[in-house]
Amino acid sequence: MKKFIAMTLALTLSMSLMACGGSDNSSTPASTDNAATAAADTNTTDAPAAADANTDAATDTNANADTASAEDSDLAYVQGKGTLVVGITDFEPMDYKDADGNWIGFDADMAKAFGESLGVDVEFIEIDWDNKIMELDGKTIDCVWNGMTLTSEVTSSMECSNAYCNNAQVVIVPADVADQYQDTDSLADLTFAVEAGSAGEEMAEEYSLNFTPVKAQSDALMEVAAGTSDAAIIDSLMAAAMVGEGTGYADLTYTVGLNSEEYGVGFRKGSDLAAALNDFFAASLADGSMMACAEEYGVQAAIVE
Repeated sequence: MKKFIAMTLALTLSMSLMACGGSDNSSTPASTDNAATAAADTNTTDAPAAADANTDAATDTNANADTASAEDSDLAYVQGKGTLVVGITDFEPMDYKDADGNWIGFDADMAKAFGESLGVDVEFIEIDWDNKIMELDGKTIDCVWNGMTLTSEVTSSMECSNAYCNNAQVVIVPADVADQYQDTDSLADLTFAVEAGSAGEEMAEEYSLNFTPVKAQSDALMEVAAGTSDAAIIDSLMAAAMVGEGTGYADLTYTVGLNSEEYGVGFRKGSDLAAALNDFFAASLADGSMMACAEEYGVQAAIVE
């Protein structure tokens, strides 16, 4: 019996030693080594990928910034399409057609020269003057260049060039009654035709005159010539070119000056084309080309230097 017990104890001790041998601590470092190796492999593989991803993100950001910059530039937009679209009305001596139907005039010729300096063609589109801001914002046109007075409405709604020409709003009446209308007080009982959305309309409102808006200043002249309006209010530069002896309206004349003002060219709000035009104006004044153009159309005395 004692012998059996001794054998049993010996067998139990042997199994206990085997169990201890089976739980050898060498297995734990092995697991740690494997994890470290895997982590190192992951870092080695993923780090370049992450760097590439960051580089791609930076590239995309820069590309988007360049695209946004190009989209914000009116100059790039106009040069990209190769055409500067100019909104005008029939307004001698600034914009009007010659015998062949081509647009000429001081503004038209200067617009062509500006387009040439940008390397683009120039297209003229007759617009409803009252809708000029809408046409501009809708990109039907790229600028308004038509003896446009720099009113508060214009300067708040457009990016405008520097003033390039002096002007005034004047009253047009039949020559045979002109002596009766030599001051603002004498105008109260007259009916006026004025271009809708123009400085002339502003003057009619300012002086509380009785007026009817028409599409263009040339239409206002026709109203007076036809006797359907007693008088008109138009730009002095247009009056000098279109009424009086030797013109198409020899029986009309201009009398009262209602204000003094300046012309500018209007672009979309924030447009970089305004600065480009200012540079062009400065250069053309310096080389004499602007004054030569002004002399051709008889507006040299009005040029802002």
